[in-house]
Amino acid sequence: MQGWSGFIAAFVVFFLSHALPVRPPVKPWLVARLGARGFTWLYSALSVAVLIWLIVAAGRAPFVPLWPAPEGLRHIALTAMLGVCLILALALGRPNPFSFGGLHDDRFDPAHPGILRWMRHPLLVALALWAGVHVLVNGDLAHVILFGAFAAFATLGGRMITRRKRREMGALHDRLRAETRTAPYRLAPSSGTALRLVAGLLLYGVLIALHGPAHGINPLP
Repeated sequence: MQGWSGFIAAFVVFFLSHALPVRPPVKPWLVARLGARGFTWLYSALSVAVLIWLIVAAGRAPFVPLWPAPEGLRHIALTAMLGVCLILALALGRPNPFSFGGLHDDRFDPAHPGILRWMRHPLLVALALWAGVHVLVNGDLAHVILFGAFAAFATLGGRMITRRKRREMGALHDRLRAETRTAPYRLAPSSGTALRLVAGLLLYGVLIALHGPAHGINPLP
């Protein structure tokens, strides 16, 4: 499908693929058959695949300009995307009992919270930041709808997950959160944190290098 029909179809599939697998009747059934790790990997792979389809569909939708994107916004976007890559590197694969997608949440140590000291939902923060800057630098209707919806999804999704986690965890949620915020702060990063920061910088470089070949737009000024 091409044009607006393909874009709408990709949008519907994207939100269904994110909403249905985590519904209470569906997720336990899948986890029982795939295991917690298998469910996380399958859900992540499906999310990435549908996201790629959606971005491609937005590029093929009819171009309806809304505003011109000033050249100076590229500097803002590049700075924001560095933050996105570092947040992802610090958050992925770490226990996070406050949000979705955390591995081995039972191993979470509030005395060493890492990035969770500052944000409960780092993956959603990264998504909102990525989407927000892309709304600014893409002034056409399809991309504004695409990235605007992602920004809203990330913002509202964080609030919904917080409410659900508080309901599921009870007093434990607030106790862990309080201990996380008051944990001793270490100025020098650990070796694991340093490696994650390096990985974030490498991811940033890879995304810049691939942006032109993948989307036909050089992100550098």
